[in-house]
Amino acid sequence: MNVKPLSDRVLIKPTPAEEVTATGIIIPDTAKEKPLRGTVLAVGPGTKDEAMQVKVGDVVLYGKYAGTEVEIDRETVLIMRQSDILAILG
Repeated sequence: MNVKPLSDRVLIKPTPAEEVTATGIIIPDTAKEKPLRGTVLAVGPGTKDEAMQVKVGDVVLYGKYAGTEVEIDRETVLIMRQSDILAILG
C-alpha cells in the first residue's frame, strides 16, 4: 500500500471486532460494535498551525463515527484528521 495522506490526515487500519466474548459467547455480525482502536499506517505532513503528533505504527483510539472508510488494495482502512484521534495507546 503506497498512500500518502495530505495535510493533517492519518490513515488507520482498524483492529478487528471481537468475535467471541470472554465467556465464550459468539457475537453475530449484526451485533458487533464498530472498532474504536487501530494502527496508524500513514501520516500526512501536518499544517503550519498543527504539527503531527502521531507516527506510523502508533496504536490509537478514535471516536465511534470518526473518519471515512475507504478500500485500498482490497483492505478496508480509515482516513481521518489527526484531531479525530482521542489518544495514543502506549
